[in-house]
Amino acid sequence: MFIKRFWIEPVVAGAQVASSFYDTSLLLVVKNHYNQSTFSSNISNDDEVQKAISNFYIRYNVIMGVTPLFSAYILARIGDRRGIKITICIPLIGYLISRLLLLFVILWEWPLEVMFGSAALNGLTGWFTTYWAGVMAWASQESCDSRRSLRLIITELVYGMAGFVGSLASGHIFISLTFGNRQGVILVSCSLACYVFCVFYSIFVLKTPDSIENHFQEDKNGSKSCAENDSHSVNSDCTEQTRLLGNPTATDEKDVTPSNVILVTMFTSAILFSVASIGSDDVINIFVLKNPLSWGPVEVGYGNAAAYVNYITSFLGVYVFSKCFGDFGLIVIGMLSFSAGILIMAFVQWTYLYYIARAVMMFSLIPLPTIRSRLSKHVQGSSYGQVFTILQLGIGIVVVSASAGFNKLYQSTLDWYSGFCFIVFSVIGFLSIIPIIIAACNQISAIQNRNTINEETVYGTRNRSFADIE
Repeated sequence: MFIKRFWIEPVVAGAQVASSFYDTSLLLVVKNHYNQSTFSSNISNDDEVQKAISNFYIRYNVIMGVTPLFSAYILARIGDRRGIKITICIPLIGYLISRLLLLFVILWEWPLEVMFGSAALNGLTGWFTTYWAGVMAWASQESCDSRRSLRLIITELVYGMAGFVGSLASGHIFISLTFGNRQGVILVSCSLACYVFCVFYSIFVLKTPDSIENHFQEDKNGSKSCAENDSHSVNSDCTEQTRLLGNPTATDEKDVTPSNVILVTMFTSAILFSVASIGSDDVINIFVLKNPLSWGPVEVGYGNAAAYVNYITSFLGVYVFSKCFGDFGLIVIGMLSFSAGILIMAFVQWTYLYYIARAVMMFSLIPLPTIRSRLSKHVQGSSYGQVFTILQLGIGIVVVSASAGFNKLYQSTLDWYSGFCFIVFSVIGFLSIIPIIIAACNQISAIQNRNTINEETVYGTRNRSFADIE
């Protein structure tokens, strides 16, 4: 009973279903709003709608991304000192209150600009920056080093599965279930109901890992403790580091103190990759609404669901590839998968080609949780929240700044080649591999130096022992 109460997965699943419902509702409400507006030329109507939607999301995303700067780190510090639940509960309450405003926009025809206030309120309560950093810190705190990469990708898998279900259903709910003649009311209400569940669960049911004594010790079925598994993993012939290097006799990576080079390169790689992946998602959401795809609500839901399938395939990728590669190898595989898939997206003219691009991107969600796993192995458990929040803030600041530029680039290239942005994202994705290669080389060098020092120490000790005998 107690073990189940520190599972964060019910909160992750409920919040992501709610988010999927909300995202589909917002996109289609914004599209309908601008479709009803009068433009000077009917010929350019489609392009004008695309630019109007793009401009709305530029402002919306900038507000949502900048406002957490005033609260995210403060909430993370409070969470590390007073309880990590704070970094989960406060953002969820912010989600619930701020997204209630979309319901008012639909029901009472409030101005669409109200959603900018919703974004500001959401950001000031921490937004995804604080919420996801708290979730990752929670999962890291209740897992051991040897299983942390798999544990974090399992959390991402639950996130993706919930998003898949929510996206698959969202288009049908938007069309089929209406309140009077107003589309989206039921869908937004379902989203709010999910947020209410998450808030109550996280406040009254969820228990922090620290409050559960000995939850890694032997359970009633006699399973081994995490510590024992860690000990076995250290002595095994194929630890994470040795799988990366292909050297079964190498020393375990936990004994190697990371240099600043490794930390900086991992941060740099995570930020570059996030710019490409998050920026591409923003453009894809608008891209599918125009010719030649011209998707409606159902197709938008299916497309979002296809994106969430990548969470499943990424989990399977980590599960399979972790037997052959270490963390750095997994990260590179994921980045190559994303970069190749988004390059195909640049040439999408038909719906089936969109799904082919998504299939190539099947491992694209491996890099970020694996990078977080690497970072968590090099800091104390009490600092997980702050470290992950700093990383998320860095990602948020750069992504928000870049997102506005990419949306403007998309607008300016609509007339001659609307897929040009995806080529740029692909290039950035390939560039994000370079810092990881540098980090891997630095890690190899650190292990070799450590082994050399150990050998010299052992040799010197033996010489002194021989001298004493003589």
